Amino acid sequence: MPRGEKTKFTDKQQRQAEHIEEGYESRGVPDKEAERRAWATVNAMTGGGKKSGSGRGNKSNTAPAKKGGKKGGAASAARPAAERSASAKKAAVTRKRNATKS
Repeated sequence: MPRGEKTKFTDKQQRQAEHIEEGYESRGVPDKEAERRAWATVNAMTGGGKKSGSGRGNKSNTAPAKKGGKKGGAASAARPAAERSASAKKAAVTRKRNATKS
């Protein structure tokens, strides 16, 4: 089976990958990168495509799908409080200015 072929994945795995990919694309990730990340997540959750034989079913590990929220914020937390506060004030001014435009 050539690399990248998705025929050995179950319908559920393909639906999961499609849903994850749509989430990445809605956040502005390029199509190819979104697809790559989606399949990497599905592989991490399910251990790859379906394998033939009795008793081969394993439970899914949902941890990779829930990792996103934990990864963010580390860079922000490393900045000094004054710098974070100044950034927040600047963002508030920008939001206020943009709200009056529309």
